[in-house]
Amino acid sequence: MERNIIVGLDVGTTKVCTIVGVQQSSSKSESELEIIGIGTHPSHGLKKGSVVNIDKTVKSIQNSVEEAKLMAGVNISSATIGVAGSHIYSFNSSGVVAIKNGEITQQDVDRVLEAAKAVVIPSDREILHVIPQEFKVDNTGGIKNPIGMCGVRLEVHVHVVTGSISLIQNLVKCVEQTGIMAENITLQPIASSRSVLSSEEKDMGVILVDIGGGTTDLAIWKEGSLIHSQIIPVGGNHFTNDLAVALKVPHAEAERIKINHGSVLAESLNQNSHITVQGISGTKAREVQLSYIANVLGARAEELFTLIKETINEKDLGNEITGGIVLTGGGALIKGLPELGEYIIEKPTKIGYPAPFGGMTNIMQNPKYSTVLGLLLESGNGKKVEVHNNNKNSEADIMGRLGDSLRSVFKEIF
Repeated sequence: MERNIIVGLDVGTTKVCTIVGVQQSSSKSESELEIIGIGTHPSHGLKKGSVVNIDKTVKSIQNSVEEAKLMAGVNISSATIGVAGSHIYSFNSSGVVAIKNGEITQQDVDRVLEAAKAVVIPSDREILHVIPQEFKVDNTGGIKNPIGMCGVRLEVHVHVVTGSISLIQNLVKCVEQTGIMAENITLQPIASSRSVLSSEEKDMGVILVDIGGGTTDLAIWKEGSLIHSQIIPVGGNHFTNDLAVALKVPHAEAERIKINHGSVLAESLNQNSHITVQGISGTKAREVQLSYIANVLGARAEELFTLIKETINEKDLGNEITGGIVLTGGGALIKGLPELGEYIIEKPTKIGYPAPFGGMTNIMQNPKYSTVLGLLLESGNGKKVEVHNNNKNSEADIMGRLGDSLRSVFKEIF
């Protein structure tokens, strides 16, 4: 029995979360993943998913990692990191190659993925993921794995995720300064989808809306493939800031009000109910109507859902999404969000909780841990692929490992 320590590290705008898992790779091919440590710490130093203060970010990561290490009792050397931020840009692309020997091999698949990657992207951007949606052999489409099939021409449709090289480097630099190697970089909504969505949902067509602190991340799935991903620069912090401004209270008090008394539907509340809020220190506490708070939060929620609706209309995806909308992330817990989302986008909407695995405790069955649990699953998955495949490079690329070009850039920096 070989024990494999794997780590998911979610460096968010409001919290840094580290989860340590252990993979018992026994003789059976399917390895068991067990969670042995978790560390959560408030995050300082990020804005809208991008690092704005290196020292503070490093400190936040260190605190979170130390906590997870203490609990797990193991050393952490590398981790899978989630990346988001408004610099992420995704698009769909396709590639075609001729099949050499009549039967499709792994080499042909690698070649066709390379061909799909050969798109012009600005020099300051880097490809993070190339995710195959479907393969076509000759004229037969809808193939998920073409290896071993016969044909003369292989085509692939892929979803390509790119990010700003410098912003990703800043994040990796912060992580590496705490002595942890960034072994995988994964787009956060892809990680969240991993832990929250079932394969049926991905087949039916769903939009995963991961409402984080600084950004809201979208991942749109159809027929088991990612067809669109996007980062919207509106998150839970915006709700809190709106409250802080409207009620003239400090940020921490606004956060408390949002979590304990916040709702986005004023109609569903008792019109006379009040709560007491504490203004800036030294001022008298005062009464505020709950419906007023709901109006403030509701306006921001409406803006967010309208942006999502615009994306659906722009990409003409209205008919594709039969499974509806799944809200996850810490920001999804404001009362009334699913109802409001359903009303604005006119699709069934629910809160998505991470599916339990590996001795996951109840505390962790919370939408705010969706991303980090997904990163852990991705990390475990990446390991498995390496074991089964000698042709590491190609497979690693699909797993969204850092491109070799980016690796050489890192070598120059550090």
